[in-house]
Amino acid sequence: MNNKRFIFVSDFDGTLTAKDFYQMIIDDYIGEVGQELYKAWRRKEYKDKDFLAQIYRSIGRDEDEILEDILKIEWDEHASEVIQKIKDSGGEFAILSAGTSYYIDRLLEAKKISDLKVYSNPGYYQDRGIHLKPDESSPYYSDVYGIDKAKVVKAFKEQYEKVYFAGDSAPDIEPAKLADLVFAKGTLQEMLREQDIPFIPINHFGEVEDELIRRGVLRA
Repeated sequence: MNNKRFIFVSDFDGTLTAKDFYQMIIDDYIGEVGQELYKAWRRKEYKDKDFLAQIYRSIGRDEDEILEDILKIEWDEHASEVIQKIKDSGGEFAILSAGTSYYIDRLLEAKKISDLKVYSNPGYYQDRGIHLKPDESSPYYSDVYGIDKAKVVKAFKEQYEKVYFAGDSAPDIEPAKLADLVFAKGTLQEMLREQDIPFIPINHFGEVEDELIRRGVLRA
């Protein structure tokens, strides 16, 4: 058993942020082409990792310009306080994303947030876009998402006394089934209701903090 008594695991896009980065790219740069890709993905004509790969490599911006876009991501500022309180209370915080660590790492650095576990698809800049390179040798690899969130959470269950989880969409259903306590935003709420999976609905991480204080996980 890990010497940390608990870990809080959170999705990134739409959970720690107000909007998915891929949606920002579609809205700002690839417009109708991106919307058609989105519709095809929703019709299941693309796997998630392939849809995201096509969106991100189509940005058409220099790397410095892409960094500017990353810094425009609307981060939930409540989360910064929650992360620090989790550390102060003897826990750890992990980000678990089917996007790419390329933009996650850069935003965290800009927010001066460090010492987090980040599990996501590797990515790199090339030819005016971000190229995803899922690690097929990883024990957490998924042919659909690039990373299997449930496998990561299952591994955490063997290392920590408690695993708390927050998410907002379909890839978060399976890890939510495994967690000891689930916080849900967005479309994940109805998805969990349909499967009778208990959760706490949230709009921002201030509500996560309140609930964890109420349960005695965090100190007020």
